[in-house]
Amino acid sequence: MFRVRGGLPLSGTIRPQGNKNEALPLLAASILTEQPVVLTNIPDIEDVRLMADILKNLGCNVQEVFASGPESSVRITTPSNPASDLPVDLSTKLRGSVTLAGPLLARTGRVFLPRPGGDRIGRRRLDTHILALEALGARVKAFPDGYELTADRLKGADILLDEASVTGTENAVCAAVLAEGETIIRHAASEPHVQGLCRMLVSMGAKIEGIGSNILRIQGVTSLTGVTHRIGPDYLEVGSFIACAAVTRGELLIEDADLENLRMIRLIFSRLGIETRPEGDALRVPADQSMEIVSDLGGAVPRIDDAPWPGFPSDMTSVALVTASQCKGTMLIHEKMFESRLFFTDRLISMGARIVLCDPHRAVIIGPSPLSASRISSPDIRAGMAMLIAALCAQGESEIQNVIQIDRGFTRIDERLRALGAQIDRVEE
Repeated sequence: MFRVRGGLPLSGTIRPQGNKNEALPLLAASILTEQPVVLTNIPDIEDVRLMADILKNLGCNVQEVFASGPESSVRITTPSNPASDLPVDLSTKLRGSVTLAGPLLARTGRVFLPRPGGDRIGRRRLDTHILALEALGARVKAFPDGYELTADRLKGADILLDEASVTGTENAVCAAVLAEGETIIRHAASEPHVQGLCRMLVSMGAKIEGIGSNILRIQGVTSLTGVTHRIGPDYLEVGSFIACAAVTRGELLIEDADLENLRMIRLIFSRLGIETRPEGDALRVPADQSMEIVSDLGGAVPRIDDAPWPGFPSDMTSVALVTASQCKGTMLIHEKMFESRLFFTDRLISMGARIVLCDPHRAVIIGPSPLSASRISSPDIRAGMAMLIAALCAQGESEIQNVIQIDRGFTRIDERLRALGAQIDRVEE
């Protein structure tokens, strides 16, 4: 668990880790070639280590060099005949294991996909993945513990995804790059990590057009080569650091902030009365914030709602909710994508936040609310970070249990926050 003494401003300079949501599908995509794939700036987090263990279980040679910051790297070499059954004990701990379905199906013609694990934030359907792979020629058998997909030869198809699923798009792309003929993926997700995957595949010899849009055109090739690819900065972690600085009234300089992919996040923070200033490729969060919520035209209560890219990321709604509790005014948070993500608000209410949970998808926050230290538990990666942000601005010493959930998504977050002035200790329960 973490012991956190709150009420101290965080100040200094910090650099975000590599994008967690990019790292996992890139690790999966390394299976598409026998040649070495080297990923740099890879985050040293539990989910990456789990995915590396899954690859080893499939027969891949995985060499990890976890260091501080951009020097971290992983080198994966896949044999000519990798195993096609994902290990149940590991896959059920990691939602990202689902991204191995497309690469394994394209490479071996078969994959057994256990029902994946991950954050319990509501139903996370696999229908989009299955339907897209079926359109490319996969045959699917459902079993109580997972799905078996087989294909003699994948063939290109014109696919309309029934939702803009990030991992569904990633699976479809990885299968299509080695399929025969042309594939068109419509209603594709276009998040930065999807773009990163597509760019890496192009560097490996894939032919993909429309990267960054919601229509991808892919001409199948017979084989791919190895590559060295740098994972981009984690814009979700940048957003979390903005919140840390704002609620503790500190000043941060966030280096390598990936400003282009922060436009919507910065816009939403500005509605909370939080200004951010670009400085080259860095982003400064000043200490003198108004922290006053900006009403909609006519004085209406403003709303923060999540949406597919380039909308506000669902993974940022928990952080936005905690931040709004420290701002003057009223804000409606509308989490449309996951029906259980907002259930962590009961922990914030116990700390003194004034929040009305209207239903599983909507919460009204009235701020500012002084928070008091509490003993709380981390339910998932993003809510865990939100609870840590709350503890950093609460008066007194909080205890956050189940911090492995935070470790799954954030590299040594306690050490990095201590370097900014936080009083946080990792304690064995």
